[in-house]
Amino acid sequence: MISIDLFKHGMRRLAAGVCVITTLDQGRRTGLVATSVTSFSADPPSLLMCVNRSSQSHEAVSRSGIFCANILSHADADFAVLFSAAATREQAFAARDWRELETGAPALASAVASFDCRVIKEEPFRSHTIFVGEIMDTLLPNRDIEPLVYMGGSYMTTSRAQPRQRELAMVDRIGFSDL
Repeated sequence: MISIDLFKHGMRRLAAGVCVITTLDQGRRTGLVATSVTSFSADPPSLLMCVNRSSQSHEAVSRSGIFCANILSHADADFAVLFSAAATREQAFAARDWRELETGAPALASAVASFDCRVIKEEPFRSHTIFVGEIMDTLLPNRDIEPLVYMGGSYMTTSRAQPRQRELAMVDRIGFSDL
């Protein structure tokens, strides 16, 4: 088995979208920054996220049974830094506009997309808990999509990959012009 340090070093090379996970627990807003969020099923629409059990927001999500996964845009890098520290989280909440969707978990008005979820499965596994959330509502603001990405310990954005001319010529020759 590899060392924890080698594992972490390798995983830092995996580019991941950045989400702010929010919840409303006993009338109090809280949340965390997460990159371990992915689609789970289309029927019913659901997503999966992994939260470290040592996170201050872990118990709030578990207790409330709701969360909203807010996908951040490239313009939200400073917001992600502010939101990632418990000491400045309330300041981060105050710095942005929020919406209330079906569950009541805060939905970021400027997010690329917000998925309002009800927890339908919670499975502890080693240092984390795997939460599966059924998507009850979605906020999709009408704007350009340029997500925030985390890789190598830094926030960055994406750029559209440009196929090389040789590959484009092959596609034309084969007849897959829809690609």
